[in-house]
Amino acid sequence: MGNSEGNVLSIKELRMKYEDRFILRGIDLEVERGQIIGYIGPNGAGKSTTVKIMLGLVTGYSGQVCIFGQDIADGDTAYKRRIGYVPEIAEMYDNLTASEYLSFIGELYGMTHDNADYKARRLMSKLGLEDVYHARISSYSKGMKQKVMLISSLLHDPDLLFLDEPLSGLDANSVMIVKEILMQLAQQGKTIFYSSHIMDVVEKISSRIVLLNGGELVADGSFEDLKEQCKEGTLEQIFNQLTGFHEHQEIAEQFVSIVREE
Repeated sequence: MGNSEGNVLSIKELRMKYEDRFILRGIDLEVERGQIIGYIGPNGAGKSTTVKIMLGLVTGYSGQVCIFGQDIADGDTAYKRRIGYVPEIAEMYDNLTASEYLSFIGELYGMTHDNADYKARRLMSKLGLEDVYHARISSYSKGMKQKVMLISSLLHDPDLLFLDEPLSGLDANSVMIVKEILMQLAQQGKTIFYSSHIMDVVEKISSRIVLLNGGELVADGSFEDLKEQCKEGTLEQIFNQLTGFHEHQEIAEQFVSIVREE
């Protein structure tokens, strides 16, 4: 497969309407192998809708979405086996043990039970969770659950990965490990959509930044490109400039003055 299939992802004129309101207003995006894409935007900008369309979870859009050279509207869902996904709010079967859960997820992706179990146990051990492999996920902390979600999204060795706030709840050491894992996966030709509100992390790990605002792409390029275009220093400043949110200081002052009232 590899490079012969051209772009990993190609989106043309993607529009999505809910009732009488456009959530997406004509998105065009071409993505090559091995990119880490910082996919950012304010809440309600259309980020999760785009991702859910690409995952085949949402239909009723207009335009064309091709993944691995295949139009996802053609009814063949085989492409999904090559995708991993960590949603922002993880819905997990947490009455299962990690061992049961990860084997189950692996089997959904076409792995044998034994292969999934063997691989999952070793991945858990690398993230310091070996001792709780057979404990129920409901007994886990938020950070431990997040690690299980990450493992479940990578167990089947996907080519395309969608991560929504993947560092949520992780301690500083785990954050460094996960960032390094993502860099190495990209170097090996995996494509990663990384969505987060933590701008300094997005700035550091992304080879390309795609900013969505009000259902439209308002920026697409490397951090250096965006800095040049916006004459701003940090991604947070660029984000605020392009999404038009300048009232932080004023809102904060008003908020603090209410807190300080006698």
